[in-house]
Amino acid sequence: MSDQNRYSQIIERVFLNRYRSGASIVGFSRVDIIKSAKALRIDLPKNVGDIVYSFRYRVPLPSAIASRAGKGKVWVIRPGGSGLYRFETVVDQPILPNKASLSIKVPNATPGLVAKYRLSDEQALLAIVRYNRLVDIFTGVTCYSLQNHLRTAVPGMGQVETDELYLGVDKKGCQYVFPIQAKGGRDRLSIVQIEQDLAVCAHKFHTLVCRPLAAQFAENNVIALFEFSETKDGVRIASERHYKLVPPEEISEEDIVSYRR
Repeated sequence: MSDQNRYSQIIERVFLNRYRSGASIVGFSRVDIIKSAKALRIDLPKNVGDIVYSFRYRVPLPSAIASRAGKGKVWVIRPGGSGLYRFETVVDQPILPNKASLSIKVPNATPGLVAKYRLSDEQALLAIVRYNRLVDIFTGVTCYSLQNHLRTAVPGMGQVETDELYLGVDKKGCQYVFPIQAKGGRDRLSIVQIEQDLAVCAHKFHTLVCRPLAAQFAENNVIALFEFSETKDGVRIASERHYKLVPPEEISEEDIVSYRR
């Protein structure tokens, strides 16, 4: 049995054991996952949390769960504390690169060895973003990478992880913190990660302006960058830009004139 089939059976049982008709929030715990696997006689992965991670970012939830979200809504899995989680319904607004967006050419500053041996995962993406100063370009702020894979505990959420943290300062001296989530391969960006990043900033960097970002490989070697804002309706995409890294000689005078306009 594949991991996806095993995980689907387990998460479906966890959900249905806790779900009540019409509910928009369904709480569960790590213990529920273990009990469900035992009842189904399915071996758990060494990292039990990988089941939750898979349905947050990699694969869709089973139809038995998805069909109970309601029209125009989907279920997300939010942290609820140490070893605690909850399914919640949100408006169906996936974070995907807009295929109609213009790709901006940027001179490729990726070191040759990195370019030659890079993989398609999030760490490779973060390295490319860092070497090409795409966070600076995208935000218009001078930025510095502070830390990769920051793991920390946030009250009410438990342990959360941010792929990378940047600090920045603008021409007026205003200081910023930019948590950035990156997705490569088949992983998907999730609004839950952005909510966690906002919570980390509020907890750890409350004196700085928090501007959460996300990066994702798009088609034709394009890198899509997103910035998010908190609104009364939840977290929304505030801006999106696509960057294509090319040799300097591939940026024509027409391109330069176009960007100047």
